[in-house]
Amino acid sequence: MTVRCEDLGHNLYVIDGYDLGLPNRTGVYIFNEERITILETGPSMSLPYIKQGMKELGRTLDEVDYIIVTHVHLDHAGGAGLLLTECPNAKVIIHPRGARHLIDPSRLIKGAKAVYKEKFEELFEPVLPIPKDRVVVLEDNSTLTISSERTLTFLDTPGHAAHHYSIYDRESEGVFTGDTIGIQYPDAKKMNKDIYIPSTSPNQFDPDAMLSSLERIMALEPKRIYFGHYGMCEDPKEVEKQIKMWLPRFLSIGKVSFDQHHTEERLSETLFNEISEHYQLDHSEDLSNLTAFLKMDASVSSMGIIHYFAQQEKAKNSAAEK
Repeated sequence: MTVRCEDLGHNLYVIDGYDLGLPNRTGVYIFNEERITILETGPSMSLPYIKQGMKELGRTLDEVDYIIVTHVHLDHAGGAGLLLTECPNAKVIIHPRGARHLIDPSRLIKGAKAVYKEKFEELFEPVLPIPKDRVVVLEDNSTLTISSERTLTFLDTPGHAAHHYSIYDRESEGVFTGDTIGIQYPDAKKMNKDIYIPSTSPNQFDPDAMLSSLERIMALEPKRIYFGHYGMCEDPKEVEKQIKMWLPRFLSIGKVSFDQHHTEERLSETLFNEISEHYQLDHSEDLSNLTAFLKMDASVSSMGIIHYFAQQEKAKNSAAEK
């Protein structure tokens, strides 16, 4: 088993969780502090990589005090229950709107099965419930001290999901953004390109909230963004620029597709082609992982966009009936 545990400086490490069985997809961040803290767990398939990465750091899972998840989608928190069984002293920290889904993940499982269909079991099983007494809910602007030198601040940042935190780390001057301001594609660096795309997955995508969350994060003037997918970026202004470019473009393309009753598959193909053309991607064999990720993300984002416009139309019709 290949384990990638990268030193990001500031007593912070990222372990590649090999979500989907592929590198550079989902990161698990480790604060190697007095109170060992894991941020994001990935799905359950990531657990062996987390264990090996911790071993490389000279730490064990029974030293872990906190497990933080930015939101409860299974590619970020699906492995929390399984990981917790091997972290006897840890508590799981979660957004107020997400706690009940960790305690009873049945609705999460149902939603993920609708998206991933026959691949669900391979990608996410098992998804274990977390005992209520091991869940800690922190409100917006709450802080968590994990060493005498390090305190984390939790920010309510909806848009991708209503139950989404971003976490500001003053020590590294960085923000852990989960999916709320999109996805970074490290494989694009093979072509000397930086690609940042919004993640508009179902069923709580809200473009106005996403933009507000982006602006709240940028108001902190961070020097680094730590993406759930995947890794550290030291050019937050470029992230802001690209997300602000793509978000209205996604909506414009999506509105046309919705009005013309296109399928999600057709919208997904349109988004993928638009992204490929903009970045001049050739999708060669060397970029096969990048191609796979972009196609999958375009597919999931298409579902969220169609759902968003369907809800908008439903609300409009409901108002008209009154």
